[in-house]
Amino acid sequence: MDSGAIRRRVALVAAVLTASGMLALAVPGTAQAASSCSGRQVKTLSFSTGAVHVYRRDGYVCAMTFPKHPGPRQSMSVTVQARGNRPVTDKGRFAYHAGPVTVHAGHRCVRISGSVGAGSVSTGWILC
Repeated sequence: MDSGAIRRRVALVAAVLTASGMLALAVPGTAQAASSCSGRQVKTLSFSTGAVHVYRRDGYVCAMTFPKHPGPRQSMSVTVQARGNRPVTDKGRFAYHAGPVTVHAGHRCVRISGSVGAGSVSTGWILC
């Protein structure tokens, strides 16, 4: 291989690495934008260690659980179930929120629950 071919390959590798680095920097902003519910906030379900915020838009219901004291990772969950469907849950150890969890409810009632640590809240059928 001559020195010109080696230089071209080195330049190509540098360009690919630069492009992938730029893409990696752009992805967190996209993920942050996707980590919220759209629509109008219709309910806040408060409990001892946090709150569940519920949003509705075009037949979809979305919910997120937020701790009273964000920061350290702690056990959190949020569940949304449209009547007649299976529940959808986001559960794990999070620092700032669990969810968003979105379901298509149409005009059906939904049941929502959330927890942070030992505190929790659960509704009956709401938003009918």
